[in-house]
Amino acid sequence: MQQFTISDIEQLTGIKAHTLRIWEQRYDFFKPKRKESRHRFYDNEDLKRLLRIAFLYHSGYKVSKINALSENEINEAVRTATVADGKYGLHIVQLIERAIDFDEQRFVQQLNSVIDTIGFERTILHVCYPFLIRVGLLWSANNLIPAQEHFSTYLIQRKIIAETDRLTNVPLSNKAIVLFTPKGEQHEMPLLFINYLLKKTGWQTIYLGASQSLETLKYIVEARNATHIYLHLLTNLSGFEVDDLLEKICTTFPKQKVFASGTGIYHAQRNFLNLIYLKSDEEIKKFIGVTI
Repeated sequence: MQQFTISDIEQLTGIKAHTLRIWEQRYDFFKPKRKESRHRFYDNEDLKRLLRIAFLYHSGYKVSKINALSENEINEAVRTATVADGKYGLHIVQLIERAIDFDEQRFVQQLNSVIDTIGFERTILHVCYPFLIRVGLLWSANNLIPAQEHFSTYLIQRKIIAETDRLTNVPLSNKAIVLFTPKGEQHEMPLLFINYLLKKTGWQTIYLGASQSLETLKYIVEARNATHIYLHLLTNLSGFEVDDLLEKICTTFPKQKVFASGTGIYHAQRNFLNLIYLKSDEEIKKFIGVTI
């Protein structure tokens, strides 16, 4: 059983700790357990229940009405909720519940159900990424529940790879692009999805994956006569300042167009003739030429 603080609950449910404390004083559904030290904590079952309550609250239910519902009525209200176009909170809540229990079968079933409902690309962009952000897993250095990171990320990445493998009849252009993350960068899921989108739109992609050295990159670029290079950086553990890292790549490959995305490049200050920054999802989609 895991134990969560009120700060964890705030981050996972999207409800301010101040509001949660008021609920604790006024309503029966929000009663934390206490350690011998008297510090509050919440277990897995508490979190799952609070996720459902938070979903109803964000969907317009008054908290007094939620408090009047039984456990079965809360579950039924969530189960029968209609997910409006562009509103993905229920899908995110359901994935979190499956991840908390390390329930691979139900996680995959839920993921497939969402894909069947809104499509693969929208699922990854609008459900999976926010899901990972919600639990502090993808772009946060202070992971709340690291075990769930590996569990969830592996299953989502497996789905992206499977969908990429299905792209067998796409006519390819003569544009060859090498995709990688620099040495020390282990977050691979965004790059896998970008690889899928590029391949779908006709690029010849050469996927190197995470934590690649400059020597490996140089060998592949020369061997395949690649015209473009794409790097995604979230946590820069390369040993270089981000500007120095980008300079090293751009000067090593002066004839190639280099594209750089990810939060790790947000504070880059320098520009290079062959470097194009993609600092938002919209810029990435515009470069690839997709609408999601």
